[in-house]
Order: sequence, then C-alpha cells, then structure tokens
Amino acid sequence: MITTESLTKRYPRVTALDRLTLDIEPGVVGLVGSNGAGKSTLIKILLGLLAASEGRASVLGLDVVRDGSKIRERVGYMPEHECLPPDVSATEFVLHMARMSGLPTAAARERTADTLRHVGLYEERYRPIGGYSTGMKQRVKLAQALVHDPQLVLLDEPTNGLDPVGRDEMLDLIRRVHTDFGISVLVTSHLLGELERTCDHVVVIDGGTLLRSQSTAEFTQATQTMAVEVTDSERHPDGAAAVCAALVGSGVAVTADGRLLLVDVSDESTYDTVRDAVAGLGLGLVRMEQRRHGIVELFRPQTPDAQPVPFRGQHEKEGSRGSASTP
Repeated sequence: MITTESLTKRYPRVTALDRLTLDIEPGVVGLVGSNGAGKSTLIKILLGLLAASEGRASVLGLDVVRDGSKIRERVGYMPEHECLPPDVSATEFVLHMARMSGLPTAAARERTADTLRHVGLYEERYRPIGGYSTGMKQRVKLAQALVHDPQLVLLDEPTNGLDPVGRDEMLDLIRRVHTDFGISVLVTSHLLGELERTCDHVVVIDGGTLLRSQSTAEFTQATQTMAVEVTDSERHPDGAAAVCAALVGSGVAVTADGRLLLVDVSDESTYDTVRDAVAGLGLGLVRMEQRRHGIVELFRPQTPDAQPVPFRGQHEKEGSRGSASTP
C-alpha cells in the first residue's frame, strides 16, 4: 500500500524524517509517535504536497513525485488542523468535495448522503458547520475523505479534541471504514491505546526514524507474567507486600508494581502457589490474570544494554526540536 526508501526531509534547522524505510500493507495501520515525530510530514510527502529532500516513496504503486495527482484521486485525506468553512452545511461542503474529485452531480449527491449517514451526521446534515461540536466537525472531515470512494484514507490525528465517548465513536467509525467498505486506513496518533485497539498493524516512528513495525496481534500477545491484586486486612495492612514476601519465600519470582504484583509463571503450579499464599494470609483476591504486552513497551529498551527511547509529550510540536538522530 505504501513504500518508502531512505525517505528524508530536512528543514534549515530540523530533520523531520531521517532515512525512513518502511512497507505498509493493506488494512488498518497505525502510525504512532509523539507530536514532532514526523507523522504529518510523512503524510504530506505521501500525498505529493511536500517534496522530500532525499529518498523515494510510493502509494498504491504510484510514485509520489511523478504521480501526485493520480494518488490524490485514489486517496482520501483527513487533516489534523481546523479546515472547515463555518457558513456552509455539511451536505454542501461534502458535495463540493465530491464534485471536486470528479464525481457527476447526481452521483456526488448520492455519495454525499450515504457518507454522511455512515459517519452519523445524516440528521444534522443541513445545519451550518460553524454550529457543530468538535466531534461533529471531525465526522465532516472524515466524510469528505471518504465521499469519492478511495482505496486508501490517511487520517491525521482524527481523535484530536474529542472527549472519551467521542474518541470511542470515532475509533469505531475508523474500524468500520475497512470492515464495511474494504478501504485501507493509515491513522496517526500519539495516543498508544487508541491504536492498540483499532489497528491491525502499528508503525512506530520517533525523531523521524523507524523504531518498530509489527502486527498488533503479535505485539500484544499474552506474556508469561501474571498480574495479581489482593485486598488488605487488619493483620496485613499492606496485603501486596505480604503476598510478595510469601511468594518469594516459596521460590516464585515476583515484582511489585505499586499494589500490583507481577508474577513469573514457570508452570501450572504457579497458580496454585499464588492461591495458597493469598488464602494462607487471609486476604481477598481482587484479580489474577495473564498479562498482555502493551504498545507503550515499544518505547522501552528491548535488550539489557539498550538505551531507553523517549516518547515525547503532547506539548512538543513538530519542528520544535533539533535534528533527529537514530535511536
């Protein structure tokens, strides 16, 4: 779906992309990185809106330098920034975008109605966009990206500014874009949990370089670690510490993470040992479950001698750092 080879973008004082090489297959793919990691720069290069300093890139088999207009015919784009005219309705705006993409008037009207219904704006489609909530505006941006029935949509931070309910609804819509219509999706975010639950594959970049590209299922598979949480009692005010001491005395490897105990599961007998330790201390068992990897671990060292890779906070904006370096 997307291929880059040594893709580099330099500005006078900043390197936004640094020899980025990756291959992205069809499906729902998450591009994760902090603000300033190079996500938006990559999308603009893929759309042919920004020239790379070095390297090559192709989208749907089309070269981004030679075939920019052909790429934009087949790709939908939902920008991160505010870009909607406030004094027109959603129907007028999405219809205009459909006509701009080359659809005849009748087909454009039909596609506009269908797309606004799909994103949940059918009842509100004739109201001026200026009176919409942030969540409704995000849905309009998604609708205009889908109205011409593209093969691929690029969604840049689609949950920006949304409350938890709005984020959940947007993530469900994104998933349905692929499951209901077979359209591939590349979605960017700096929120790791969003991509973990939405995407089939995750590409992680930081400082314009590739950290990891891996299927979500492979990375979030179950570990050999069990998470145990227990209650306290008058006899044992710190129940977790008491259980930890008992397990260590039984030869079980355990690590305390606050009130949560992370127990290494060597074999089936480990479960019995934990149960007996909790019961023997007269404590209650809140939960005992197999732990799964989280995408946040992509930013932790993978070898004992590796250096931690920083995941920059949301306050850092693209272009506010020095030249990128390879982690």
